[in-house]
Amino acid sequence: MHLLNDMLGLVRQHYIFPSVAAEVATAIETRAAAGEFDGLDDEALAARVTECFHAVSGDKHLRLLVRSPDHRAAGTPAEAEAAWLEAQRLAGHHIAAVRRLDGNVGYIDLRGVASPGTAGAAIAAAMELVAHTGALIFDLRRNKGGDPEGVQLWLSYLFPDSDTHLNDIYDGATARTRQFWTLAYVPGSRYLDRPVYVLTSAFTFSGGEEFAYDLKALGRATLIGEVTRGGAHPTDRFPVSPTLEVAVPNARSVNPVTGTNWEGTGVVPDIPVAAGDALTVAHRKALEHILTTSTSHAVLTEAREALVFSSNS
Repeated sequence: MHLLNDMLGLVRQHYIFPSVAAEVATAIETRAAAGEFDGLDDEALAARVTECFHAVSGDKHLRLLVRSPDHRAAGTPAEAEAAWLEAQRLAGHHIAAVRRLDGNVGYIDLRGVASPGTAGAAIAAAMELVAHTGALIFDLRRNKGGDPEGVQLWLSYLFPDSDTHLNDIYDGATARTRQFWTLAYVPGSRYLDRPVYVLTSAFTFSGGEEFAYDLKALGRATLIGEVTRGGAHPTDRFPVSPTLEVAVPNARSVNPVTGTNWEGTGVVPDIPVAAGDALTVAHRKALEHILTTSTSHAVLTEAREALVFSSNS
């Protein structure tokens, strides 16, 4: 019970909605008094507590988690930060694939959103590789989220200057709102005046959802796929034991266009299709655009062949 008390103290202290934090704490304490958490190992305890969190709050960011082996081995905050940065580097900063699809269509498979402080060069390289394509597909179907500043950098490539207001984040501890605008400078070439398609799934979460939501609100992309998971609250993690940590939402996103966010509802695609079909649909849309805009005979021929092949498959 000592561990649960420490965890609930962190929830009460940091959760963005204090009244909900109180409800969550009461529910956990009631279940604990009934012995519901007795004798559980770490994984079972984390799952049971998280289920209770979600049942009361509906907030998918509020979780009790088993700490990764790398974080367990880290003895100091500096060592934990170094382990996290190494994991990001080994994951390719979540850029799983960048390639040119048939018909001169760019494709970026983005599984998370890394901090531009460490991933800026990789993000710039990815965007440079697709800079000369006639349409661009961002695949966020397996995107678990990440850094709001990373979202800001990625999206800045899709707008001409620093005049586009992307998102706001209200911080509960300070009662201050931070605004996120497109950046005045990005390394490499911007991707302007060409269509962008964003693929989503029921797995797409958090920063991946912001990526899609911001572009939809601004009319800069066509979203294709499934409604996303619905988590819009930036989160911090706090250790509660050597093997467990609690993720506590301490802020909330406020889109400047809609005045709200995607918490609990998810991001609704413009073209709803099964996630497994989203890439095919997006590629066809892109090819149709290429056929009406390209002046390259080779590209037009390739696009026609790709569209025929796609229609027959």
